Amino acid sequence: MSHLWDNFASFINNRWLVFVAAMWIQSCAGLGYLFGSISPVIKSTLNYNQREIARLGVAKDLGDSVGFLAGSLSELLPFWGALLVGVVQNFLGFGWVWLIVTGRSPVLPLWAMCILIFVATNGETYFNTVALVSCVQNFPKSRGPVVGILKGFAGLGGAIITQVYAMINAPDHASLIFVVAVGPSMVVIALMFIIRPVAGHKQARPSDGTSFTFTYSVCLLLAAYLMAVLLVEDLVDLDHLYVTIFTLVLFVLMITPIIIPISISFFHEARTPSQEALLVGSTTKQGPRKSDDANEVILSEVEEEKSKDMDLLPASERQKRIAHLQTQLFHAAAEGAVRVKRPSGPRRGEDFTLTQALMKVDFWIIFFSLLLGSGSGLTVIDNLGQMSESLGYSNAHIFVSMISIWNFLGRVGGGYFSENIVRQHAYPRPIAIAVAQAVMAFGHIFLAFGWPGAMYIGTLLIGLGYGAHWAIIPATASELFGLKKFGALYNFLTLANPAGSLVFNGVIASSLYDHEAAKQHGHASKANASVATFFNLSMFGAGEEPLKCEGAICFFLTYIIMSGLCVIAALLSLLLVRRTKVVYLNLYGRRT
Repeated sequence: MSHLWDNFASFINNRWLVFVAAMWIQSCAGLGYLFGSISPVIKSTLNYNQREIARLGVAKDLGDSVGFLAGSLSELLPFWGALLVGVVQNFLGFGWVWLIVTGRSPVLPLWAMCILIFVATNGETYFNTVALVSCVQNFPKSRGPVVGILKGFAGLGGAIITQVYAMINAPDHASLIFVVAVGPSMVVIALMFIIRPVAGHKQARPSDGTSFTFTYSVCLLLAAYLMAVLLVEDLVDLDHLYVTIFTLVLFVLMITPIIIPISISFFHEARTPSQEALLVGSTTKQGPRKSDDANEVILSEVEEEKSKDMDLLPASERQKRIAHLQTQLFHAAAEGAVRVKRPSGPRRGEDFTLTQALMKVDFWIIFFSLLLGSGSGLTVIDNLGQMSESLGYSNAHIFVSMISIWNFLGRVGGGYFSENIVRQHAYPRPIAIAVAQAVMAFGHIFLAFGWPGAMYIGTLLIGLGYGAHWAIIPATASELFGLKKFGALYNFLTLANPAGSLVFNGVIASSLYDHEAAKQHGHASKANASVATFFNLSMFGAGEEPLKCEGAICFFLTYIIMSGLCVIAALLSLLLVRRTKVVYLNLYGRRT
């Protein structure tokens, strides 16, 4: 009996149990991706035009991305307390919106609705912060796979909630808002005492690689299953019993990773202290070797001393001249001819504060590349409901769910492949971001022309590219600017999301949509006003029916513009690749 109790205690404190529970919580941290499904019912019920819906979308994006309060409270409160704050915000915000849409509560002004949406989606930042911080602390040697999988489940949340909504088979679309308010709150409350640091660095095992492989396999199987189910439900009119069975199988797949902590705690023999010491020693040797301080200073001096023309030389000649310059500096420093001084601030690859990072060009390149890339992707996600309607699709949920799945695969795959790039080839990770942004540019082209099947191909390309941003950018920021103040750095970078949405969705997409809608209905003056006056909240007049646009023309110019912006984002990422080659070579190219 005592042995069984010890095994149970080991299970409760197992870092893999925390990781699995964090996956489930993260599946509730992507509710903002459902906005494309709930915005049409809000628009029709409250008689909003497209620009007003766009403002709600911007409020949603701000709520998703402004995580400074969540980061601060997670340092002051226990993790379960921070999760509880997120639950209250989620339930209060979405619950009140549901009461308004269903007529159970008085209609609020648009600015108040924006506050409700902001409060609701800001609850997700608590789920996201607690899950990431606890798991990164528990898996300090495996941050890349851990962050990629967790962010992937956040991207998959929209498809999971949509499938649960299909099982409920509610007669009105407003019930989806109720599911969003209640479902995640119940899940997080059930798991909030499990999510915590458990001295995970002492629990490293040789089998961890196999465990991650199993987790990746479950992720791929889950995504493939959801895609198959969604296509079947879209093409075939299924009986409710089959939808229920599909949803139950989905739950089984999501629960499957619990096998890992169960097997470790109940079926594996405990390690002896000597074995644990050997394991810790071996894992320590696997990381990138840090150069001694003198070598790092010399490398910094080389960057300052080399001429600008040296960068224009062929690679082989440039390496020879840099090596010669480095040798001269070593000799001069050894003989006392020059004094090599360490710069007062940190260099790339060391720990930066947010203030120090804001003074670096590389940080702003990352920010604006993320703004252009993720901002354009988020605009697509927020407008899927209206775009599918304009192209004649009656059910926007299928595309919301599909882009959620591709978003998931983009995050998991982006983290996995970018990790291979840096560890196998010591090449800068931002090259993976450039590829993702080029893929998104093609996706925007498909959506712009509205060809047959374009919605399916466009959501595939944009979902993969958008998801890859949120697996690769955090890892890139941690490599270039350190982990000590990573929370502040990451939360600042996430502001690129609502900033991009404010411009692309709140100004460009909504104004051009209303302009085309007014042209189709013969309102020339309103068509001109829709482009000229974005900040006029009552352009169509109180109580007037909002105009609907039909055809690919509704978003054609919007997506052509965003395709061009994605190309610019890719060029910025390539510029970052060129600027950080030496950093990645020092981090991953020198092994003992």
